[in-house]
Amino acid sequence: MEAKKYFKVLLGLTILSFLMPISLKADDGKESDVEVSIGADLVSNYIWRGQDLGGVSIQPTLAISYKGFSLGSWGSIGFDQTDNKEIDLTLGYENSGFNIGITDYWISGNETFFHFKAKQTAHVFEGNIGYDFGVVALSWNTNFAGADYCKKDGTRAYSSYFQVDVPFSLGGVDWSAELGATPYEGAYASSFAIVNVSLGASKTLDITKSFSLPLFAKLTANPSTESLYFAFGLSF
Repeated sequence: MEAKKYFKVLLGLTILSFLMPISLKADDGKESDVEVSIGADLVSNYIWRGQDLGGVSIQPTLAISYKGFSLGSWGSIGFDQTDNKEIDLTLGYENSGFNIGITDYWISGNETFFHFKAKQTAHVFEGNIGYDFGVVALSWNTNFAGADYCKKDGTRAYSSYFQVDVPFSLGGVDWSAELGATPYEGAYASSFAIVNVSLGASKTLDITKSFSLPLFAKLTANPSTESLYFAFGLSF
C-alpha cells in the first residue's frame, strides 16, 4: 500500500481514539447504566488461537452494555486484497468474573453475510463460557452450528478450544501468558493438541499530556503445527 494510504488509515484511527470509551448520560446529567464503546486496533498480522489468519489489518470494535449484558461487534479488514474480511457479533453476560455468551463468526468468501443455508453458510456459531479469578482466567469455547469442521463420516466435530490466561506485571509493563488447546479432532487439530502458547505485553505510550497511545506485542507458538508468530499492534 502507498504511503498516502497508510497515512489516511492512521489519521482515521487517531480520530477514533478520541471517541473511546464513550459513556451515555441520562437526561438529568447522571451517568446511565448503558455504556457504549468504540475503538480499533492496527495489527502487523492477524494471529488468533495459534492460527495465522492474515497480514496487516485494521480491527474495529463497537459494543453496547447494560447491567452485565452486552452486544458487541468486532471486525478485521486486511490491507492485502486477498485477505478475508471478518465480522463477529457477540451476545454476552458478565457478572463478578463469570462470563457466558454466543458468538457469530462470519468470514467473507463466496457467500453473502445473510446466507444461512445449512452446510453452505460462511457463519460459524460458538458458545463460550469462562471465569476470571483475577490471578488466572479460564475459558471454554465450542462451535455448535454453521460452517464447523466435519469429520470423515460427515458428522459435526463441535470444534472446541479452551484457554488459560495468567496476567502479571513486570518492568512497568502489563503481561499476559496464554495456554490454549483443543480437546479432540476439529477445526484446530486432528486430535487433542496444544495449539497456542503465547506471551504478550502491553504498555501505554504518552504522546502529550492529554493523548496516549496503547501499544501491544505478542509472541505466539503453535506446537501442533510447529509455527511461531510475532505480532505488534496499536490501539485507538
